[in-house]
Amino acid sequence: MPSNALDRFSLVNRTALVTGARREIGRAIALALASAGARLAIHHADTAEERADAVSVVQEIERSGGSARAFGQDFALDDAGHQLAASVSAWSPVDILVLNASIELPEAYDAITRERFDRQISVNLRSPLELLQDLVPPMGVRGWGRVVTIGSVQQVRPHPQMMVYAGTKAAQLNWAWNLARQFGGRGVTVNNLAPGAILTARNRAQMATEGDALVQRIPAGRLGDPDDLTGAALLLCSDAGAYINGVNLYVDGGRSIA
Repeated sequence: MPSNALDRFSLVNRTALVTGARREIGRAIALALASAGARLAIHHADTAEERADAVSVVQEIERSGGSARAFGQDFALDDAGHQLAASVSAWSPVDILVLNASIELPEAYDAITRERFDRQISVNLRSPLELLQDLVPPMGVRGWGRVVTIGSVQQVRPHPQMMVYAGTKAAQLNWAWNLARQFGGRGVTVNNLAPGAILTARNRAQMATEGDALVQRIPAGRLGDPDDLTGAALLLCSDAGAYINGVNLYVDGGRSIA
């Protein structure tokens, strides 16, 4: 008798690190992975507010019978990715890495300052690179690993006011393709999950004024919700997605083709 197809989505005995997991998209993905049996490292930027949010995510997972721990690290600081990788690995070897944490600082391209440029590069690229450097090779040695980078429709449709943010997301996609080729033969898959217009605290004010017009350009006829990303994340992080490698998967209601 064939085994249950859902068994391939099980993440029992796997450890997942989700960056920026204290709310919204990161939180939704972390809870989904925990529901599939994974042990969760909940990363946050180490402010008082973020610590409290991360603790609430950990508690929610534990109430459901899962295992989780919060890890604070400001990605704008030097060696932040290396330090987070060491802290989480000391707790448990990382099998799944979801690179969700990022910042966007909207402004016209000719007003971008060195300080704001450097901060976005540090959080969106430098610290994630350090995590990739430290965590992906051990996955290859163990013969199993999953990396999911959280991109954006702005990889290909950059907003005029978000030149740096959109550029970092395009670079991250390039990295996913690069690593997918390097590690695909070692049991490690690397994919990019690109949300479209997802209603979050970050863009709530913008969507209050622009949301109706934007919905008209989305074939699904609505804005997305963080939970809309969880099914794709579970697929890419489990054995069910073992033959999916180097993919840029849009979860955008069809906006990328409209």
